[in-house]
Amino acid sequence: MGEKRQAFNEEFKKQTVKYIQEQTKSMQEIAEELNIPASTLHQWKAKYRVFENEPLANAEKVRELERLLKEKERELREKDRELADTKEELAIVKKAVHIFSKPRN
Repeated sequence: MGEKRQAFNEEFKKQTVKYIQEQTKSMQEIAEELNIPASTLHQWKAKYRVFENEPLANAEKVRELERLLKEKERELREKDRELADTKEELAIVKKAVHIFSKPRN
């Protein structure tokens, strides 16, 4: 025999969706915490989602912004190295011009 299905009332579903929206945990973590299948939580979220409960920075968005920030920091360090190299090359060229522009005796 199969397991008996759990029955949840509408209020519980709405409160659960509100809880999901307020958390920074993944859907799978919340599913394990509540002992409810993630697919069920996804269905409830699709049905009872209220956008006013959405945090401005959800976990996925934060992770994406952190990844983007690290990428931009890496690019900035690379550009700083290129700039330092260019400055060094310019200083060498200036010295060479100075040396070769002196009149010969």
